[in-house]
Amino acid sequence: MSQIGRLSGRTWERLLKECGVDAFNGAQGRILYVLWEHEKLTITDIARLTSLAKTTLTSMLDRMEASGLLKRIPDKNNRRQVFICITEEAKKYREKYNKLSDDMNEIFYDGFTETEISEFENKLRRILENFEKEGI
Repeated sequence: MSQIGRLSGRTWERLLKECGVDAFNGAQGRILYVLWEHEKLTITDIARLTSLAKTTLTSMLDRMEASGLLKRIPDKNNRRQVFICITEEAKKYREKYNKLSDDMNEIFYDGFTETEISEFENKLRRILENFEKEGI
């Protein structure tokens, strides 16, 4: 699993570079993806949806905010709460990101049948659910 993670990460970074996307890296792309889907999230929500640690997220969000990909907006009802919102600049990358995701899936599932893909993803989902039951 670790080797697959490392190799897929390298492949993803290569695809980003080949496509001319230099505004964000792979992990930052995961953050953008959840924000494209939800528009506005808390850091806790982003951590849960991306499986990135909050401590890791803070510095990544700082860099992404500095580069104009997202912005922080205080919650009007809770002064301690901050929402992370996607910017118009970041929205411009969604189409390329989706294309790269499709390319990555083609590499990942090369030679698999639709049934094998479905079975594999169902098993991975079950493993994920097992971890979630543990509160991880």
